[in-house]
Amino acid sequence: MKKNILLISVILIVVSSCNKPKTIDKIIDESLAFSMKQYSLMYDVMKEKPDLLPRTLDTTGALVTAKSNWWTSGFFPGSLWYLYEYSKDVKFREAAEAMTSRIEKEKDNTGTHDLGFMLYCSFGNGLRLTSNESYRDVLLTGAQSLITRYHPNIGCIQSWNSRRGWQCPVIIDNMMNLEFLMWAFKVSGDSTYYRICVNHSDTTMKNHYRPDFSSWHVVSYDTLTGNVEKKQTAQGYADESAWSRGQVWGLYGYVVMFRETGLQRYLDHAVKVAEFLINHPNMPEDKIPYWDFNAPDIPDAKRDASAGAIMASALIELSGMVEEPASSKYLGIAETQLRSLASPAYRAKTGENGNFILKHSVGSLPGNSEVDVPLTYADYYFIEALLRYKALLD
Repeated sequence: MKKNILLISVILIVVSSCNKPKTIDKIIDESLAFSMKQYSLMYDVMKEKPDLLPRTLDTTGALVTAKSNWWTSGFFPGSLWYLYEYSKDVKFREAAEAMTSRIEKEKDNTGTHDLGFMLYCSFGNGLRLTSNESYRDVLLTGAQSLITRYHPNIGCIQSWNSRRGWQCPVIIDNMMNLEFLMWAFKVSGDSTYYRICVNHSDTTMKNHYRPDFSSWHVVSYDTLTGNVEKKQTAQGYADESAWSRGQVWGLYGYVVMFRETGLQRYLDHAVKVAEFLINHPNMPEDKIPYWDFNAPDIPDAKRDASAGAIMASALIELSGMVEEPASSKYLGIAETQLRSLASPAYRAKTGENGNFILKHSVGSLPGNSEVDVPLTYADYYFIEALLRYKALLD
């Protein structure tokens, strides 16, 4: 009888331990180890494709690559740098250096606002981790190229060139490229960069945001008067809807601007955007947003893992900028997002998913482009969020 009771007790303990949720530190380490496996495989593929960078998969599951002038070119090298930072494995440094070198010519590109994504995620992380002075020179040249798109009478860096009846379109995504320029300010001492970043942030805060702290995607300005001419969307469901990735680009951007300037208005704004997102009635239980918070087919609408990853990374940093109970709330939401993204629902299996890490992101559903596929920037911000959370635990 006693033996039976002992056996039952052991079984209950084993079952209980099996049902116990994994701790977040274990999930982080497992996800980073998995990311290393996937991106080692991805690098083996990309070594055979000179001058190209991975982008996504097509509808048949085949790898889609991009040249260095595509806006996402910096994310794969940036992810490799992050994995080198985590692992200290020289093979990731060598892979990161090789992929980063493919983007160098974009330092002279004045035709895009995305040089922060392209250069700072790649060369910026490389400089931070290696102190390679040649990387510094590339970045400073790129920063000079980027500010040629600034319109003083508008107070913003122009995003796209004129199209679709927009004279000077500025998209909320552009907040993400200001971190690059704030770096240039600190390194060069040239206050021009600081003024441009503050003016762009203030103008965007004034014109892109609605009373509920959701954001329009595109605001176009009259190039002569500097006045707003249109407020619309390109990638969202409707002009008045809350396109998910646009909302989290803005959140991340204002968190960065508070970090870099210490200006309270940017923290206040970031908190309000965070509260809009967290409290939105259409935020799913697993905290991975639908591609648009106002998509008409919710709850069957596509999810956007990239929006979840970007939001998690921003919330982890924001949690260190605010007092309790907000700090714990933001970190708790980010933990839920990381747990979700690390689950089989979103994270691929080794060697599958074209060697990308995350599944189920949406590039542009209205344009029928990159719908329900892996994306390099989803992977990049997932790895970044994992490292940021891990830094809090260490």
